[in-house]
Amino acid sequence: MKITINEQFDGMTIEALLKHWVLPKKMIHELRMSKALTVNGEQALFSTALNTGDILDLPITEEHSHYKSSHRLCEVVYQDDYLAILIKPKGVKTHPNDMMETNTLLNHAVYTLKSDYVEPIHRLDQETVGLVLVAKNPLIKKILDRMLEQREITRTYKAKVRSLLPIKNQTIELPIGKDKFHPNKRRVSDTGQHAVTHIISSKVLGDGVTEVELKLDTGRTHQIRVHLAAIGYPVLGDPLYSDSKLRQLQLTGYKLSFIHPFTGELVQAELKQ
Repeated sequence: MKITINEQFDGMTIEALLKHWVLPKKMIHELRMSKALTVNGEQALFSTALNTGDILDLPITEEHSHYKSSHRLCEVVYQDDYLAILIKPKGVKTHPNDMMETNTLLNHAVYTLKSDYVEPIHRLDQETVGLVLVAKNPLIKKILDRMLEQREITRTYKAKVRSLLPIKNQTIELPIGKDKFHPNKRRVSDTGQHAVTHIISSKVLGDGVTEVELKLDTGRTHQIRVHLAAIGYPVLGDPLYSDSKLRQLQLTGYKLSFIHPFTGELVQAELKQ
């Protein structure tokens, strides 16, 4: 995998760069032992210093995703050699539950991106429309997974709820676990997983509807839906966590932003609504 060294990494050794990306120790060891590690086409050592514009070629073991191609295009809002940001439509799963499924975003991504490796960094509920970040090789998958865990990837959502007044900005920190009485539901539970949702703004739209803007620190299943319902503002059109009889979930993952680990540039995508 070829990476052009940007000025942020000028003067770093290869070893320092790999540690900067916080790669797994096993992967770093394999690269250290490799004879195919090169800079500008010449064999390099871990102690080799890098300069702006150098082409670093990391011999990453080839891996392939096993999703079947759907032979259907998906909408791409950003793409480079390493990653892509896709739009997940309403009613489409992020990924298949078994390898025989072919009508999910990842199936469409395999066909659209023409990549042997396509893996999601995060997921959206089936009824949620929004942006999904995917990796196109295993090295950047590990980097982006770590960035997500360290909150270096910002995911912003909008939800419509029933309220005559704006909802105050607040942090909802309630653990979420499975609902033993309903296999498809989650609930606030003392024995559940740590979950944090931030309400960062809200505005009244009229007719008793308020739009809430939210950011996530964690990514639990149905997290926003469970947390908003827990404070008395279930998402409109949510048949699981409100009394809605319609599957018209008013929840959108509308913005993603992060610093690209290779280029050092801000990557920001926003879903036009």
